[in-house]
Amino acid sequence: MRIAACGALLSLLAACALPAREASALRVDVVVPESRPGVTIGYLDAPAFDSRALLPAPPAPGSAGQAHDDAIAVRSLALYDTARWQQSAVDADLTFPAAEPLFACALGVEISAARTPHLVRLLRRSLADASNAGRAAKDHWQRDRPFVRNAAPMCTPQDAGKLATSASYPSGHAAIGWTWTLALVELAPARADTLLQRGRAFGESRLVCNLHWHSDIVGGERVGAATYARLQAAPEFRADLDAARREIAAQRAVGATPTHCDTETIGLRQSPIPTADARD
Repeated sequence: MRIAACGALLSLLAACALPAREASALRVDVVVPESRPGVTIGYLDAPAFDSRALLPAPPAPGSAGQAHDDAIAVRSLALYDTARWQQSAVDADLTFPAAEPLFACALGVEISAARTPHLVRLLRRSLADASNAGRAAKDHWQRDRPFVRNAAPMCTPQDAGKLATSASYPSGHAAIGWTWTLALVELAPARADTLLQRGRAFGESRLVCNLHWHSDIVGGERVGAATYARLQAAPEFRADLDAARREIAAQRAVGATPTHCDTETIGLRQSPIPTADARD
């Protein structure tokens, strides 16, 4: 019995001495629940709230609100085929693992299923909740997307067919991005300013892509904030938040910083919205 115990202890010590890449192979996989392959189950049993009750109607044609949206759309179209346009195409892909590094530079550590599995699970599951939360308003208002009205290019032409019949208001991407932003700010409050700037730019990428109006982004961010508030009462979300906090600390300790940040910084340098423009 004593020999067996010593053997187990030696094995454990040996595992601790392995290089990080080899030791990670010994970790238990963090399972992300799916209703079917590729479709993640959120933390909430149902949409967090009725988004029709949360949001006002989108600007009506001919209104001052629509004129404001039109003016920002013109500024956004001027960024076609620039570095900002290319970054907007990167921000458009919310499939995993492609979406893992989107907020890594703002967070200051690498985000990946191998290094931060609980954080990735948190991102994937909260994505489902934020997406579900805005669906009622989308279905109710059925607002056309900018590229449908202006016939100008959009940054994901491969999606043109399905997006042409998908409602624009509120922006699901903005809702997801703002939910992620608020979760990451809670996990890394010292990085709050950088994370909030990245969350704002993430929403603005939808303007540059010619896929959403400015008021869609504002509505999406409201949906994201309300989703995040609702997630606070979900025990599984809180558990993943705690585990993700430990993962981030571990990555900081070993200096696991992302490597794509120079490209992202260049891509985000231009904004379609003047800095003095109110976002409410």
